[in-house]
Amino acid sequence: MLPEPPANEPPLHKSAQRLRWFVGAFEKQVGATEAETGNRFRVDTVALAEVFAEWIHAFEAQKPMHAEDNQAYVGFAAGLMLRTLIKRKPVTLLDKPDDADDTNPAYFWPEGYLYVAFCLNVRGLVLERDYHAEQQPASALSAARSWWSFRENVAKDPSLAIAFLDLFAGDEPEWSMPDLFRTGRVHEIAGRFYAKDLIGS
Repeated sequence: MLPEPPANEPPLHKSAQRLRWFVGAFEKQVGATEAETGNRFRVDTVALAEVFAEWIHAFEAQKPMHAEDNQAYVGFAAGLMLRTLIKRKPVTLLDKPDDADDTNPAYFWPEGYLYVAFCLNVRGLVLERDYHAEQQPASALSAARSWWSFRENVAKDPSLAIAFLDLFAGDEPEWSMPDLFRTGRVHEIAGRFYAKDLIGS
């Protein structure tokens, strides 16, 4: 569904860092989501370009120094994208089917559903193509209760979108400081610290 670079192009995670690829991929996602749901959207192309500019700045700011962290950063980068889409709101719902079930995430929050679908699809595609890893979406992705919490919480703190995307993707969310990337080394050190603390208590 999303565009892939030609064989002689850089890895997909490199192509995704280009505005042209991002806009093309997002437009394809809009078309696919409209066909799937019957919703109709309008995309503000200026706002979409601003989304990319803000995202790439955030992406570069915490880009890992060590290659072993690159795969984990894919999920974090996708979360940063979701956060930016929610903040910038480049999409407006024009219409949805008359018989739409508002307990379905696609109709409960059509724009949010589109943003999540895009971020999960790019995340999954990069993991598959560049790291030979498979994304395993969780049941929370289709649960109305999860989406109520998602919409309410990101309205107060858009950075929580990063944690919610991990939740939807079947990964362990980081709720306390979701906008801080934790490398494998940080997790390892934290694990040793807490283990020692528990033993000594």
